[in-house]
Amino acid sequence: MSRVANNPVELPKGVEVTFGGSEISVKGSKGTLAMSVSDNVEIKHDDNVLTFSARTADTSARAMSGTTRSLVSNMVIGVSVGFEKKLELVGVGYRAQVQGAKINLTLGFSHPVVYELPEGVSAETPSQTEIVLKSSDKQQLGQVAAEIRAFRPPEPYKGKGVRISGEQIRRKEAKKK
Repeated sequence: MSRVANNPVELPKGVEVTFGGSEISVKGSKGTLAMSVSDNVEIKHDDNVLTFSARTADTSARAMSGTTRSLVSNMVIGVSVGFEKKLELVGVGYRAQVQGAKINLTLGFSHPVVYELPEGVSAETPSQTEIVLKSSDKQQLGQVAAEIRAFRPPEPYKGKGVRISGEQIRRKEAKKK
């Protein structure tokens, strides 16, 4: 059985947490994030420490308290430090260029692919084959990375495509004569 909810979340300096009904909002130097909290979860705020517990002994209430603790912890890290994901473009002629709130991708198609970044996510390209995405919302950052990767997922024979940095691609052997 998971004991994630037993670990408290410590708030760093400059991070404020406010409760409003069934909603919690976290404010820091990188922005503000909010989410709704289940009625089965009880949150206590004492001396820059948040503790989470289930209101009932029900299994779903205990599971929800652990989930809420993880989500709030990610919100606290996001508004204080922020999150970052790196994408790599592997393939001849594969390039990326950031133009304002758009990423212009050349991925071997007959046309360039233009991806519009949602609000709250920023991108930069240190080189033509690297994209660095930054955001305070971990969930949204992962979704944006997955959408960009979906334009040209890595293929198993040569490994060409868009991959998340550190991702291992299972390679297949080519057909033999």
